[in-house]
Amino acid sequence: MRTLVLTCAFIAGFCIMTIELLGGKILAPYFGSSVYVWGSIITIFMLALSGGYLAGGKLSTLNPGTRTYGLLLIAAAITVLPLIFGHEWVSDQIFSVIEDPRYGSLLASIILFFIPTFILGMISPYSIRLLIDSTASSGQTAGFLYFVSTLGSAIGTLATSFYLVLWFEIDTVLYAVSLVLGLAGIWSLLSKRLEVA
Repeated sequence: MRTLVLTCAFIAGFCIMTIELLGGKILAPYFGSSVYVWGSIITIFMLALSGGYLAGGKLSTLNPGTRTYGLLLIAAAITVLPLIFGHEWVSDQIFSVIEDPRYGSLLASIILFFIPTFILGMISPYSIRLLIDSTASSGQTAGFLYFVSTLGSAIGTLATSFYLVLWFEIDTVLYAVSLVLGLAGIWSLLSKRLEVA
């Protein structure tokens, strides 16, 4: 199970930064790419992750297992899909009402990015709970988990900004994010059966 959890934590970290960087590309045609827009995106991601950490920590105390873990990953995958199909329409509707790049980008960021980022934020604390065998090793386990997750975020940042946005359309990258999260969720759901087999 350790390999499963660490891999999923890495994937979640990668996907968080991929979505965040693509957020700038999504909002730029409507609100520009000024510090206001990036400030809005970063703020919403930080708030969503903070809420996700709290919710994930709380959920991990209620009979934790790989089934719930898998469902979290699948839920994250599903909530990326409305972003793919609706980001142009949402941005266009908001821009038609709020042209100010500060408040327009802030509202668009809330609608487009908050929910998937919130769910992805739940992955790290839940991962820690699945990995901890004893309180004596909890600090080391948490530290290593956050190392893996942050490493995923760093690689996701470089991969997305250096390569993915150059090679693929925004929606194609988001489809890949959703697919990878979904596959990770299915892996988690099947992990017990795979162990038995």
